[in-house]
Amino acid sequence: MPKASAASSAPSAPPEPASYEAALQELEQLVARIESGQLPLEQMLAGYQRGAWLLEFCRARLEAVQEQIQVLDEGVLQPWNEQ
Repeated sequence: MPKASAASSAPSAPPEPASYEAALQELEQLVARIESGQLPLEQMLAGYQRGAWLLEFCRARLEAVQEQIQVLDEGVLQPWNEQ
């Protein structure tokens, strides 16, 4: 039986959340697990890193919405391009 390549056994990056709400929910769950004190150190570090990424994701989405609102306030409607 052939061995799996090292690339296929490496952990893949978690997927990007489908929405701001999904990211916020995942972030809240991560915080609760970290605060519980039940995670091993490695998992706590990984959770912290994912949480920091989710926080930046949420901030970026909020900034994009804020920019869209500013455009609407000026009477000009422009599409919001998710990045």
